Order: sequence, then structure tokens, then C-alpha cells
Amino acid sequence: MGYADGLFDLTGRVVLVTGGSRGLGREMAFAAARCGADLVVASRDGEACAAVAKEIEKETGRSVLPHAVHIGRWDQLPGLVDAVYARFGRLDALINNAGMSPLYDSLDSVSEKLFDAVVNLNLKGPFRLSVLAGERMRETGGAILNISSTGSIRPRPGILPYAAAKAGLNALTEGLAHAFGPKVRVNTLMSGPFATGATAGWDDAGLSEGVKPHALQRIGRPSEITGAALYLISDASSYTTGATLRVDGGMP
Repeated sequence: MGYADGLFDLTGRVVLVTGGSRGLGREMAFAAARCGADLVVASRDGEACAAVAKEIEKETGRSVLPHAVHIGRWDQLPGLVDAVYARFGRLDALINNAGMSPLYDSLDSVSEKLFDAVVNLNLKGPFRLSVLAGERMRETGGAILNISSTGSIRPRPGILPYAAAKAGLNALTEGLAHAFGPKVRVNTLMSGPFATGATAGWDDAGLSEGVKPHALQRIGRPSEITGAALYLISDASSYTTGATLRVDGGMP
């Protein structure tokens, strides 16, 4: 094993990825398994989780537990953590990736139901799951990684509920880092626009125009999230906690 391989080695560790059946979550789940981790892939779509679990197991030989759960539902989250420990007996890293940013016509068309759904999934759920996991990891150590968005620091009218929830997630990161230190590290990976299912419905011309001011002048490929994620859940970042790492192609 080379020096870099050792830094990012996750052999013998268990990683839980929410929203892990597609998009950036799927990419991060595969990446963790390729570095030796066993996986828990969680999302609302149990069939999709099972399909991704089979793919990961076939490619990497790692053990993967698919688990259907709604991250925005407070009462479903203890069962998820219990399932992880029942299967593997440990949890070493939690990636809070599940999220959504539904489109709406105008701010006055945003309903209470939509607003609550966005906040529940992007903020309330990650808070509850982080606390449940963090309390269990206090003794053995571990890492929590919150997947935020550059929208949290550059809010636009079309994403305000989402931006507000992700801004709250940024605040949680620093507070949880102090709450669960020194054994548990908590960090934020703040992502910019990536070519995933979440952006499939966006206007292509508008999206292309929107990323022109970025230093790299393009939208990100899903695989380009993995290096930063692996850094923040591995020993490569052993002295990094309460931090925010932007992966956005150089957003101005």
C-alpha cells in the first residue's frame, strides 16, 4: 500500500450514506467501498438502494446494507442507526447527503407543506441523525460529513427554502464538531452545481450561462465530488473538524 493509499484507506470501517442510491450519494458510496469500507446505503427508495448495494458488492466485494428510510421523518431515524449497528456492530462515518430543492414559480407560491418538506429533509433530518450517530461514535471515534450547497452562501430567489436549510446545516457542522469532539470530527462539503438527476430539469442554456463566471466555467461531473468526500471521512483529514470545503468549480 502506497502512502496516499494508506491515508485514504477505509478498510474495516462502516460508512452510512443517506441519499446514497443516486447522484452524488451514489458516487460517494462507491468511492468509500473502493477504499475498503462496508456501506449502508439509505434513501426513501428501497428498491433503488438494493440495486445500488448489489452493484457495489459486485464491483468491490464489500458488504452493503440497503435501508429504506425517509431522512426527513424524525421517528424513522433511530431505526436506521439501530439497523447499522445490528448488521455491522459499528459506524465510522456518516455522510448526510440526502436533500432536495424543488422548483417553484414564485416566492408567494411556496406552500407551508413545501417549505416544511425542504427543511425537514435538508436540516432537521441531518441534525437528528448526526446526534444519534455522534452519541454512538463518541467512544470509538468517527466522522460526520454534511453535504451542503453553495446556495447557502449565495441564496437566489428560486432556492430560498433550500438555501436557508443548507445555511442551517453549515451552522450545525461547527456546533456538532464541538459537541462530539475530540473523538468525532464533523465537517461540511459545500457543493456547487453537478450534473446529476437533481439538475436534469434545469434549463441547459441558463445553467451553462450561470457557470461561466466560475473559474472552471463548467458544471461538475459527479465523480469529482469523491476526492473531497474521501478526504473528509478518512484519516487524511485527522486534524480537520468544524470546517467547510467548497467544491464548486471556483464560484465567484
